[in-house]
This record gives sequence, C-alpha cells and structure tokens, in this order.
Amino acid sequence: MLNRVRSAVAHLVSSGGAPPPRPKSPDLPNAPSPQTAAPPEAPRSPPATAGSGSAAPAKTVEARASFSRPTFLQLSPGGLRRAVDHAGRAVQSPPDTGRRLPWSTGYAEVINAGKSRHNEDQACCEVVYVEGRRSVSGAPREPSQGQGLCFYYWGLFDGHAGGGAAEMAARLLHRHIREQLKDLVEILQDPSPPPLCLPSTPGAPGSSDSSHLVGPQSCWSSQKEVTHESLVVGAIENAFQFMDEQMARERRGHQVEGGCCALVVVYLLGKVYVANAGDSRAIIVRNGEIIPMSREFTPETERQRLQLLGFLKPELLGGEFTHLEFPRRIQPKELGQRMLYRDQNMTGWAYKKIELEDLRFPLVCGEGKKARVMATIGVTRGLGDHNLKVCSSTLPIKPFLSCFPEVRVYDLTQYEHCPDDVLVLGTDGLWDVTSDCEVAATVDRVLSAYEPNDPSRYKALAQALVLGARGTPRDRGWRLPNNKLGSGDDISVFVIPLGGPGSYS
Repeated sequence: MLNRVRSAVAHLVSSGGAPPPRPKSPDLPNAPSPQTAAPPEAPRSPPATAGSGSAAPAKTVEARASFSRPTFLQLSPGGLRRAVDHAGRAVQSPPDTGRRLPWSTGYAEVINAGKSRHNEDQACCEVVYVEGRRSVSGAPREPSQGQGLCFYYWGLFDGHAGGGAAEMAARLLHRHIREQLKDLVEILQDPSPPPLCLPSTPGAPGSSDSSHLVGPQSCWSSQKEVTHESLVVGAIENAFQFMDEQMARERRGHQVEGGCCALVVVYLLGKVYVANAGDSRAIIVRNGEIIPMSREFTPETERQRLQLLGFLKPELLGGEFTHLEFPRRIQPKELGQRMLYRDQNMTGWAYKKIELEDLRFPLVCGEGKKARVMATIGVTRGLGDHNLKVCSSTLPIKPFLSCFPEVRVYDLTQYEHCPDDVLVLGTDGLWDVTSDCEVAATVDRVLSAYEPNDPSRYKALAQALVLGARGTPRDRGWRLPNNKLGSGDDISVFVIPLGGPGSYS
C-alpha cells in the first residue's frame, strides 16, 4: 500500500501514452521468478540473474511491495537488514569469501538517507554466451559450425517512483542484448564487411522475389560503409527499445512501477561499449587522465529535442504548456511587453512580444538538479515511466522521454593498460557531490595503497567512492569533510579494471 501511495504522489496514475508495442522477439528467454521479500525487518535477496540457460515464465514476477538486492552481494538476513537501514547507511559489497565478479570488478552500494523506503538502484554483472541463430548463407547452423560469442556485461539501473522498472531491467536487459546479437555471431567473427541483407528463411514472409520493387540505381551509386562496431551499437540500441516495450506490455499486471535510468557496459571482441540512458555517468581513469564515456540526459541537455517535439506535435502539450523557454514564469501583467526567450532552434536568447499563449507553463523549466520536463521528471531518457502523467492532469509525459541510449566505444586493444587504469560507473548519487577529478584522485590514492596484483583493491576503491559521497552522520544530516551535505540518494558504483594480469582474458 505504501508503494502505491508513493506512486500516486509521484503522479503515476492510469496507464496511457505508450506507443503500440512491436512483436515480442520469439527466442527471448523468459524472466526468472525472483524470490519475494520477507517483511521489511528481514527482506530476502532474489535468485541470480542468469546470463544464459532456461528460466521460469516471465509472468511469474515478484509480488507487490517486494524488495531485492543484487544476488552477487550474497547478503545474509542480517546483512539485508543493515542494507535497508536509513540511519546507519552501511556500505554493501560482495564478500571476499565468495566468487569474485568478472575481471575482479569492484562494487559497492548504500541506501538513501530516507528519500524512499527502499534502495531503488539495481545492479547486474554477467558473463553471457551468445549462440548464433543462423549462418550468413541462411541455412540453419550445424552444432559443429563456428563458435558462439561471449560478452561481459555490467549494468546500473537507477529507479525512480518505485523500484519495479529497475529490478526488471536488471533481470532482463542483458538477455535482450543477447537476443539482438544472435544474428551477428558469424558476421562479427568474419573480418570481411557485413552483408547488406541477411537471407530470408524459405517460406517465411518476405522471402518471395521482390526484384520488381527495386527502384532506379542512380541514387545508390555506392554503398554506405557499415562496420562491425556499428552493428554491436545497433544491437544494444534495439535491446533498450525492446526492454522498454516489454515494460509497457507488462506494466498493468506486474510490478513495473516507475522508471529507471540505465547505464550499461558490454565488453565484446576487444572493445568496451558504454550505453547510457539517463543521468548516471561513466568515466575511464587511465594513467591519471580522465576520459568521459557518457553524458547525462536531463531537461537542460535535451532542451532543444524536447522543444522540437513540442513544436512539431503541439497536441502533446495539451494546451497546458508552451514549447518556448523564458528566463522565468511570465506574469499576466507582462502581456505585450518584450521578454527574453529561446525556442528549439536557438542556443542563445532573443526578445519577443509576450502573447496570451506564452502564459502557459514552459515545457522545460528549472536549472540543474531542479530542471523538470512538464514540471514532473528530471531525466529525459531511460526505461519505463509508461504511466507517468502531469500532476492533476491526464497528460502523458512518456512521449517526451526516450529509451534510446547514447553508446560510446573504447578499444582496449589500442592502449597498453596498467592495473591502475579503471572504468568507473556510478549512479547520480555519486556524481551529485563528487566531480570527475575527485574520483580520479580517489582512484590514485586507494589503488596506490594496494599491490597491483591484489584483486581486492577494486572493491576497496568502490567502497571508498561510495563512502566519500555518502559522508558521515552529524547533527544536521550526512556531511562531507568540507561540511557540505553528502549525497542523500542511493549510491551504486562499479569499478572495472582495464589492465593487469587476467583482467580481460
């Protein structure tokens, strides 16, 4: 009941505004059935998210008001009680006695200071095997033909208005990526350029002769160059879309409340693909140099995209909002005056005469962490949010939110990496109070205190980053050493080593 009340406060009301779903991919494994949590004083962890293999039907999901943490934390009942304690805010990491995460990855998390009942962040770390669906020739693949592919996968999912979307994405997004890569297994292992078309299966729709549909060739004098790298990027982008559509289909009967930002890393064939949809962040710290691997998607960074959509489809504004931006809310007494404004085409400001429709609430308002779309949500990309409405209105916000990530690629084979070179992933709870330079300084300070071949050094670094952003409890809340407020949000951090023995063998 509490979650439903909170969802109502967050304006998650009746469903609507979602685009019609595409057909579900037939070969996608169903979701495992997570174990429902015990009462709040002793919640239980769900079963592991498998990278491959069979699973229970997707319709069997957790009951309402369930709570779970990443299985790789291996939390005991006592550990789970500490994990939900808003007062103590104990940092959680995988135990040293358990099986280490791939690449000796470090992970740490801490619950919020009372912002929400549960930790709405989720995390996933998997090694996923991809078996090809067919050969390039179109014939079914024989078991002895070729080999499949393995990819390493890390994901951070920052939930809002409930944890259901983040939990679902943590369970299933890597499976959608695997499904999208099935057609590419043989292509990615062939050094020749990718084929323009894949043959249709005999008898399948579209397999008949369509040569009569081919138009003049004058405009197709040359073929665009498509790289193997761009195929992987496209597979990840499609996987995000399929994940979002699955949430739309299942949001009514299952616990898929709210939405989530998604930050995902895929390592495949020597390259690291970092996909971000939301306000989490990834950076590489290499020999002291900071290499940004993502950018945040907020109402400010995507103002022009949002304004363009509002301009092209004014019906989405419902007569309640204007796509124009003004330095502040316009007062009725200012009608007829000239005021600064900017539209979807402008990066600067100009003056215009204030008209009656300019009195509507702006589509994008606020600054920094207070910036909002339709006065409601502070991120513009992510998964879920299919039920999100404007406060006291039936106007859906989902049409303005994109599920597509920005994907950046880093080629590990182009550089000599040392054990101190790392990729740091963090939800916004880390970056709200910690700069890239401060993270790089912590990387140098912590890793220099450990032997280069000590695998526990990366977990220690993740814990140091979380502790540094959380701060220490004082009379007026959680404070940093400079007495500024620490992060009161959920904080989750992955530290992925990029060099050293066995890091990516």
